[in-house]
Amino acid sequence: MSGKTLIVVDVQSGFVNGHTRHVVPAVERLQAGCERIYATRFVNAPASPWRRFMDWRRFAEGSADAELAFRPAAHAMIVEKHVYSCVNEALLHDLRDRGTAEVFLCGIDTDACVLVSAVDLFQNGIRPVILAEACASHAGPEYHEAGLRLLERLVGADQIIR
Repeated sequence: MSGKTLIVVDVQSGFVNGHTRHVVPAVERLQAGCERIYATRFVNAPASPWRRFMDWRRFAEGSADAELAFRPAAHAMIVEKHVYSCVNEALLHDLRDRGTAEVFLCGIDTDACVLVSAVDLFQNGIRPVILAEACASHAGPEYHEAGLRLLERLVGADQIIR
């Protein structure tokens, strides 16, 4: 993946289980040769909608759940986020300043944060390329497959590498 931009979405200890364990070595391999790497880390902030509406309190700042479950490359940028998408003004500005037209995406969960990030990139004119074999859902393979089907519809089947 020489010269490519890679976004590793939420490969965190709290999302790693029997359904997602294969993603950890996959993302470590994918980093090799990537010119630009962003590794996102979801933190469930005190006033988040997950806490307010779902009473879901995992992934608090400083918790073991929130720690990255892989070793980011030395030049990777860690992007902390508090919502599904990793796409924000700072990331878009950085990508545009570098003339990035295409981003490779992998990580956890295909049906949530990977999906929403891919759609946000797409809507902002950056081609998201989803590396399906390096994605998974901690809820199981049916959720991963559902996420891929939605991505086919929302950003196009040509943007998914299986």
